[in-house]
Amino acid sequence: MIRRTFLSLGLALAAAATSAIAQDGPIVVGEINHFKRMAAFAEPYRKGYEMAIEEVNAAGGADGRQIEVIFRDDQGEPGEAIRIAEELMTREGAVMLTGSILSNVGLALSSLAAQKEWVYLASEPLADALVWENGNDWTFRLRASTYMQAAMLAEEAAKTDALRYATIAPNYAYGKDAVAAFKEALTALKPEVEFVAEQWPQLFQIDAGAEVQALERAKPDAIYNVTFGPDLAKFVRQGTDRGLFDGRAVFGLLSGEPEYLEPLADEAPEGWVVTGYPWYAFEDGPNADFVAAYTERFGESPKNGSLVGYMTGLSVAAALDIAGSTDKQAIRAAFEGLQVEGPVGPITYRQIDNQSTMGAFVGTTALEDGGGVMVDWTYRDGADYLPADDAVRARQGQ
Repeated sequence: MIRRTFLSLGLALAAAATSAIAQDGPIVVGEINHFKRMAAFAEPYRKGYEMAIEEVNAAGGADGRQIEVIFRDDQGEPGEAIRIAEELMTREGAVMLTGSILSNVGLALSSLAAQKEWVYLASEPLADALVWENGNDWTFRLRASTYMQAAMLAEEAAKTDALRYATIAPNYAYGKDAVAAFKEALTALKPEVEFVAEQWPQLFQIDAGAEVQALERAKPDAIYNVTFGPDLAKFVRQGTDRGLFDGRAVFGLLSGEPEYLEPLADEAPEGWVVTGYPWYAFEDGPNADFVAAYTERFGESPKNGSLVGYMTGLSVAAALDIAGSTDKQAIRAAFEGLQVEGPVGPITYRQIDNQSTMGAFVGTTALEDGGGVMVDWTYRDGADYLPADDAVRARQGQ
């Protein structure tokens, strides 16, 4: 009995010492992403994230404590992301999770977050189900959603004379949501439009020649493109060679992002209406300050991922500071209605669906100095492109 008493006391003292160390040490956050599979976006994202945390820590940290982010690569696989998430939270002492680009991975992490009651900030995945059909109290999304960006492009499409539309999108959650959102938004603005063809290539396995032929056969007035990365490059080249874009309006979700536009060089399309990130065009203000600081820190220009990563770091720090604790419920409560100031201005994480109001840049593609850029661009506030509360509740099944 005496031995058991001393053993219990020793364990209690050890636990108390560990707790004290944890309270004095850095706050650990787990970041899970596809750093190898989608390096063109994920690496700039990581750099932006790191820069934000460096700035926060230099200013005293969150609630007086430093923040440490553990970056892990899930290879773009939902199962691997789940395994890493459990390891980060149970073995590494992470108090919350961030990350993911691919929506199928983000949805898997969101489901786990709800099951385990862990806060998950979905930095990049765009599928609307993350905050609506499959939304939960523990998942928050930073980036302008599929619905928001599609609505921005639909607004521009409605201004044209085009009535017959064809669509092409990757065959997974993000692509499906992107097409559905564009159809819904455009039809509401211009009921007479019709959609005459849909193409659904497998992600990163596009047969661009066949896809272009199928779209051409439909004889659309305009095309809505959701492909990105290497699929976008193949689609642009085949479409240009075969004249698919001649005399047709093209609306491209994400197509103006430097991650995807810059690799095209002088093959970049001209005249597409796109969402993207015209970092090269900021002359002054917070956006220009961010570009200058990032370029000085890393010796390269930022990408859209850089901005998303930076805003992720600022969001994490703001929530932890308000929570004043590493308690999961306190962090979750801090994210509800959280306001964060960043290069694009203030954003808010809406309480009704945990979606941030971060917007997007909309402009037209052009060739300048042998490369693709966005011109005639404007920043659209995300709050202006979200559905009304009753529509959100309906999507949430309330």
